[in-house]
Amino acid sequence: MKIIKYLGIALLIIGVLFAAAYFIKTNNKSVIEYEVQNPITTNIERKTVVTGKVIPEDEVEIKPQISGIIEKLYVEEGALVENGDLLAKVKVVPNEQSLNSAKGRLANTKIVLENARIDYNRNKDLFAKEIISKQEFENAELRFSQAKQDVSNATSDLQIIRLGSAGGSTTANTNIRATVAGTVLEIPVEEGDQVIESNTFNAGTSIATIADLNKMIFEGKVDEAEVAKLRVGMPLEVTLGALEEKKFEAKLKFIAPKGNEEQGAVQFIIEADVILDQSIYIRAGYSANASLVLEKKDSVLAIPEALLQFDRKTEKPYVEIQLEEQKFERRDIEIGISDGINVEILSGLSKADNIKVWNKTESTKIGEDKEEEETK
Repeated sequence: MKIIKYLGIALLIIGVLFAAAYFIKTNNKSVIEYEVQNPITTNIERKTVVTGKVIPEDEVEIKPQISGIIEKLYVEEGALVENGDLLAKVKVVPNEQSLNSAKGRLANTKIVLENARIDYNRNKDLFAKEIISKQEFENAELRFSQAKQDVSNATSDLQIIRLGSAGGSTTANTNIRATVAGTVLEIPVEEGDQVIESNTFNAGTSIATIADLNKMIFEGKVDEAEVAKLRVGMPLEVTLGALEEKKFEAKLKFIAPKGNEEQGAVQFIIEADVILDQSIYIRAGYSANASLVLEKKDSVLAIPEALLQFDRKTEKPYVEIQLEEQKFERRDIEIGISDGINVEILSGLSKADNIKVWNKTESTKIGEDKEEEETK
């Protein structure tokens, strides 16, 4: 029994000693030592990125002057054309009612012409015999001339309805020609398609779209919170989705006076002239991002944003300033613009102040072991 008693006392003493040793070891851990940084003088730019696309400055839609069916297409998408080049030919399908009316008008004018000719010849003989006055003869001659003109007009109208143009026309309406020089971007019709002429009541069917790809603009949308900071003439830096490594300079030329609401936010359209590199072929409709400098300040006092702390109640910024070795005090500051890395200090700090680096990450033992394993 005594042996068991002594053994229990020994185990109790060992447990107390172990607990004491653990407590001492735990409380002897080294205090975290914080590093400090000083404010710096630097340049700060506040930028925004606008998504959009690169499109030709001017796109022209070619529309027919007469309705009909596409008989022949002479160009393909991507072709370079000059002003006046033949793009397509339209075959006229005459309207039966209009055709019948035109034939009737022509027949009527021929009847009137024949009657005017007979009257003219009769009055001519009477005037030669001095039976009628000169005025009566001239009236008969005028009616005969008018009748001939009516027949000519009716004949031309019938030709236009049948063929799309009069015989004496220098440029047939059935020939669709380019009105500007450039690249054919799109041909939305095919041979055999029916097209409608452009008139007062109808925009007409588009035969082709032509644009000059040497004059491109960036078109994007800016949020209402940033549009007030934009000015016409501001420089932009445009990056194309298809050419990520290449950057193009641009100049802001247009800011929409009216915004459009999209998904609860008001967006304003902007346009900028893009300075192209002639060695690179830019296609219309490339997606693009434009970087704009909204605000810029040179040689200002600044600190890294990582040094900032914010009051939980007032949400005002502050930093901790070193008084002596590893002893800090809070100091409220006023900040200005930020570029996401550095933030401008308007008041509350001097260049000599040592600012506590409060959120520096420390590597753990587990992390070190993991890194060693990955290295091996």
